[in-house]
Amino acid sequence: MGRRDDLIAKYADDLKNKCGMSPDMDLLTKVTIGCGPSIYDADASTVAAGQPQELETVKDNFLIKKLGLADGPQLMDAINQAIDTYGKSERNKYRAVIYYMLTKHFGKESVFG
Repeated sequence: MGRRDDLIAKYADDLKNKCGMSPDMDLLTKVTIGCGPSIYDADASTVAAGQPQELETVKDNFLIKKLGLADGPQLMDAINQAIDTYGKSERNKYRAVIYYMLTKHFGKESVFG
């Protein structure tokens, strides 16, 4: 297995054990690939949930630009819900896992089709 496969397995484990979700491995793989090289960078691979500007970046770059959603309070509500699901005390909230949960939340799996 390659490095990306190891990371996808780690993300799937987080979804199962920390988020209580049964991951769609095909979608998780596509979301992970969509994150690009950021998954290999320790800082960029995680979402700093306590930093408002980081959450704005997730909203602008992922929800609006990637998923094509219209801006509104529901976007930040969904981000906060994903962070709550992951667990506020969880130090490493992986970007691919957050993006996966947001993709599922908004039913935008077709973006990664």
